[in-house]
Amino acid sequence: MQLAILGMGRMGLNMAHRLCDFGHKVICWNRSSKEEEVSKFGGVFVSSIAEIAGHLDKRRVFIIMLPAGPAVDAAINEITLFAEAGDIIIDGGNSNYKHTMERAAMVTKKGFSFMDCGTSGGVWGYKNGYCLMVGGDKKDFEYCEPAFRDLAPPDGYMHTGAAGSGHYSKMIHNGIEYGMLAAYGEGFELLKNSEFGFDLHKLSKLWNNGSVVRSWLLELLEDALSKNPGLDGIKGFVEDSGEGRWTVLDAIEKSVPAPVITLSLLSRFVSRQDESFSAKIIAALRNEFGGHSIKKDRVS
Repeated sequence: MQLAILGMGRMGLNMAHRLCDFGHKVICWNRSSKEEEVSKFGGVFVSSIAEIAGHLDKRRVFIIMLPAGPAVDAAINEITLFAEAGDIIIDGGNSNYKHTMERAAMVTKKGFSFMDCGTSGGVWGYKNGYCLMVGGDKKDFEYCEPAFRDLAPPDGYMHTGAAGSGHYSKMIHNGIEYGMLAAYGEGFELLKNSEFGFDLHKLSKLWNNGSVVRSWLLELLEDALSKNPGLDGIKGFVEDSGEGRWTVLDAIEKSVPAPVITLSLLSRFVSRQDESFSAKIIAALRNEFGGHSIKKDRVS
């Protein structure tokens, strides 16, 4: 089929590449030029969103692979300036599902179709395929299904329900990921600090064979440890891209206990502190009420 992908970052570029490999015609747009990269795999690069219309037959499909927030709104607004009835806009990034529901209502009111696609697979998606969670009208989903089928591995895509359901399921997916990453991190730190001198690479490789904790994440850790056993040069500073926060807020709104995901998010905040003022408070109070010794700051 014919379609456009807006945003040639790590995900968008590889998705366009994979679709071209499967014989689809892909029009690619990015704020900065990616013409050289796109031309290598047979895509067509355009320098403006408005140019896309002339390269696609009706009914047009636009897949937005941009950071959540204003960039997505700007792309949708520009598409709707030239879109025609029946055209389909798909947000394949990590937008907040509430914003997705609002955008879907706005776009459909203008006479176009809107879908959200939670996309998982990262930089390995080109090779392995992407797991796709697609929300929106079922008929629109069926129209775009050839692209979803080729982007995904076998059984790697599904229609999740109404608009917003794709991003909601991806949000929870990423919340679970936060907890899994934290558990691996804590477990391997205990192993590293034990008295047994474990070979962490060999142990991760062992656990990937028959163990109940085997997973793709553990395979990636095995690979990382094979290249850098001590993880030298990697600072323990962990960012978050938003989905974990949204998951925790959703749990609070729904009064659903989610302690593991919540604590895994908070541990990322701790990782970014050079020094904790909270810990200073505790140290000061222990000294005040119990006379416990204080470690002096080197600067002072």
